[in-house]
Amino acid sequence: MAELFDILLSASFWAAAIRIASPLIFATMGELICERAGVLNLGIEGIMVAGAFAGWMAVYSGADLWTGVAIAAMAGMLFGLVHATLTVPFGLSQHVVGLGVTLLATSATYFAYRVALPEVSSPPRIEAFQTYEVPLLSDLPLVGEALFSQTPLTYLAFIVAILTALVLYRTPLGLAVRAAGENPSAVEAQGLSVTGLRMGAVIVGSGLMAVGGAFLTMSAFNSFFFEMVNGRGWICIALVVFGAWRPGKALLGALLFAAFDALQVRLQQTPLGADIPYQVFLMLPYILSILALVVMSRRAEVPAALMVPYNKGTR
Repeated sequence: MAELFDILLSASFWAAAIRIASPLIFATMGELICERAGVLNLGIEGIMVAGAFAGWMAVYSGADLWTGVAIAAMAGMLFGLVHATLTVPFGLSQHVVGLGVTLLATSATYFAYRVALPEVSSPPRIEAFQTYEVPLLSDLPLVGEALFSQTPLTYLAFIVAILTALVLYRTPLGLAVRAAGENPSAVEAQGLSVTGLRMGAVIVGSGLMAVGGAFLTMSAFNSFFFEMVNGRGWICIALVVFGAWRPGKALLGALLFAAFDALQVRLQQTPLGADIPYQVFLMLPYILSILALVVMSRRAEVPAALMVPYNKGTR
């Protein structure tokens, strides 16, 4: 028990948790925007893979890091456009299209990798984002090392979460997006385009998902491999439900899952890890997250028009 408290009270533990949470924050906010507009985007896993590759490949080809982030976002937006076109104006099944986009994005990434680097046996490395210590704030005990000694993309992740909350709940655009996912006929009655709002939300949300993937190759690591996303997209869908479709709660969920993940790594290094199979520790963040999801989802209010196609003029 004393070792557990030592872990939880260490700055390095919380710094690791925030790093692990950063790609989840990007992708969760992207998925939340899509679902708030009424579209379930199951293409998130493949879009994260495509974003991870696009950003990394751009930097490897000579672009600077921020240009790589922009290119990753554009790659995600392209797949978001495909998803939005098939599900919004054409009204195709969001489940089927989403899974199809995941397969398309993953396969296209694999093909592009093999075409660009046919003779490479191990992924080349790039110069990734380095830690930036915020003056004065990074010197604070515990909080300084944990929150203010991170890479620029981590700071951007928290900025994106704040902006998502502000736009959705403090602007007319956010109100229109939420209305498109709750009562699209009311949006049409106001002379706004439900199709335009939903497509825009899916495209922007997909761009954020891709930046979440790019974080892995340009901030957490400095190379690309296909297993690196490792189901994070599906976790982000669960985090949206955990957060009851609210950015603040979804952010908290991402931090909670990341803390569980960082904790299981450290528990394996304790005497307890010598007595218990490591697979048990690997399961820990998922088991705890499922329990938290069950508790939180009971009180969650699903957007009324989520996954419900809308044709202009219908009610």
